[in-house]
Amino acid sequence: MDEITQGRAAKDHLFGHGQESPLTPEQRAAFTGLRYFAPDPAYRFLVRLEPAPGATSHEIQLSDGASTAMDAAGAFAFTIAGQQHRLVAYQSSSEGDDLFVPFRDATSGKETYGAGRYVEAHPDGHGTYVLDLNGAYNPYCAYNDAWSCPLPPRENWLSVPIKAGEQTFPH
Repeated sequence: MDEITQGRAAKDHLFGHGQESPLTPEQRAAFTGLRYFAPDPAYRFLVRLEPAPGATSHEIQLSDGASTAMDAAGAFAFTIAGQQHRLVAYQSSSEGDDLFVPFRDATSGKETYGAGRYVEAHPDGHGTYVLDLNGAYNPYCAYNDAWSCPLPPRENWLSVPIKAGEQTFPH
């Protein structure tokens, strides 16, 4: 959990002071940090990738109304609150061997960004991935409408609340 806490502090510093910050200059001037759920080990999973059957290219809607093709690597199955769930994971050329997992859940539009959040799954070197929802974060379009972001596809909408990761950004 220390890694999560350190990552959050680094992100707050980047958003408040970095040139790569998605915040406008006005937002940065008033920025005091992002809001997060407390880290919870119950949201950290060691999962196997179930390979995508057939065609792997999916057309993903973007926040600006356009769409983009993304290659599905497969899906991860895991259990939360006694219920089995699946999330489709996508190849991410910018993340090396990590897989990109966009999702929505029952907190979306209430405690978290309405369009959904993202998380990366990291290979552990043993044929499995670490899917830690404590690392869930808002897309840049949550902070600034100038950004266009992939929206989670319908198959990645979870009916349960994921009280982990980043919360709604107060504009």
